[in-house]
Amino acid sequence: MKTQNTLESSSASQIAHVLIEALPYIQRFTGKTIVIKYGGHAMTEDHLKNSFARDIVLLKLVGINPIVVHGGGPQIGDLLKRLGKTSEFVQGMRVTDSETMDVVEMVLGGLVNKEIVNLINRNGGSAVGLTGKDGDLIRAKQIVVTQLSAENDAPEIIDLGHVGVVESIDPAVVQMLHHGNFIPVIAPIGVGRDGRSYNINADLVAGKMAEVLKAEKLILLTNTQGILDKQGQLLTGLSLSMVDDLIVDGTISGGMIPKTRCATDALKAGVNSVHIIDGRVDHAVLLELLTDQGIGTLLLRR
Repeated sequence: MKTQNTLESSSASQIAHVLIEALPYIQRFTGKTIVIKYGGHAMTEDHLKNSFARDIVLLKLVGINPIVVHGGGPQIGDLLKRLGKTSEFVQGMRVTDSETMDVVEMVLGGLVNKEIVNLINRNGGSAVGLTGKDGDLIRAKQIVVTQLSAENDAPEIIDLGHVGVVESIDPAVVQMLHHGNFIPVIAPIGVGRDGRSYNINADLVAGKMAEVLKAEKLILLTNTQGILDKQGQLLTGLSLSMVDDLIVDGTISGGMIPKTRCATDALKAGVNSVHIIDGRVDHAVLLELLTDQGIGTLLLRR
């Protein structure tokens, strides 16, 4: 039978092993920028929200520069439902009229953003919430969506309202926060040249932010393990050409295609690596970044 001292020694040895394993990764990434797209179940379950906040605080404390970009689609849908407004989707995107955009700004720029900021601050960090309107951070333009119509030979243009894409990013305000030792938490709302607000897919904003900031890594939290093969096994260490092949043969399909395209675009623009990881796992960010095995799909620029 193990004595109490033996158990304590074993536990301490295990902790020491974990710290030693993390050391080379900390040394490699100290001073580097890592953009993290935060969404899915990691944003809705309390234990996952707290583990994510602690991960971000630890990264900052060891000298890594985390930038958080968050989603909030389910929260937007919940509030619209409570207000008696039906959500309409076209090609997976929410049709956003002016009234809906008011709700989007209230939820993304207010409720969700400030909850994340508060969680990070409560766990010992110094976070500051932003939308793309702050410091003219995200310049946006309306997305153009077309679909084929049985009545017309030419594709029909669909007006999604205040749904946008990133036109440009001015990182000055983010860089200022970094130099002040703050953690930026960014809601994916952009502003057009005409002053209109636009709701932008958070994956796209995170990818463009990683490109502009010349980030070492882009991490996309999802509700799946990562990219799976046709037998359901996790794939990792994928190159750009391998990803293209997986899309062509149907291994990557559905909602994983735009997420993967976001990853490959970031790699082509100079981001060193992209990680698609399972946000349903406690401390997913730390496990992927600071351990030998990791937990998700790693995509490399090669």
